[in-house]
Amino acid sequence: MAIFLILAPYGAFTALMLVTSAAASLFTAAAIALLVVAHDVVRGRSIKLLGAGSVVLFAALGGYLTLADTGLSGAAVKFAVDGGVLAISLGSLAIRRPFTLQYAREMVDADTAALPGFLTANYVITWAWAAAFLLMLMANLLMICLPGLPFWIGIAIAFAARNTAIYFTRWYPQHRQAKFASSAVSAGAP
Repeated sequence: MAIFLILAPYGAFTALMLVTSAAASLFTAAAIALLVVAHDVVRGRSIKLLGAGSVVLFAALGGYLTLADTGLSGAAVKFAVDGGVLAISLGSLAIRRPFTLQYAREMVDADTAALPGFLTANYVITWAWAAAFLLMLMANLLMICLPGLPFWIGIAIAFAARNTAIYFTRWYPQHRQAKFASSAVSAGAP
């Protein structure tokens, strides 16, 4: 459930881009991202890099679109959003604080969070999300460069990239735990 709350601003943005203006979509997504941050604060959780970055990203793009460049195409706006979220994920890796780490620490006990493989797993998962964001960015670039392409191609690529990252986020920790458990059993065998 948490992953859907985290992705809610992006889902709202994408859906609203189909029925309303880019500026309205961006400002609505910024408001939803702010609500997600507020939800974490009310529950006593930390403010997440991705959540705060999403608020800034959507609000800044909405402001730019409203005040500076009202003629930006929908594909270009989506490209900017995907580029922004890719920058957030790569930035979190560059500062050695993978954005998934904040979420993961709140879902496990302190002993699990202290394991050396825990940090490694979060680096791998964050890289997987960065790859998904890059694929979405490339899909939007494809739509900009080849405007005659059917609209559904960009949506299909984004949908597949996002869902693969979600699946990987759920699968990889279980895979690591199973691998660690089998290694421990093998090491203890006579």
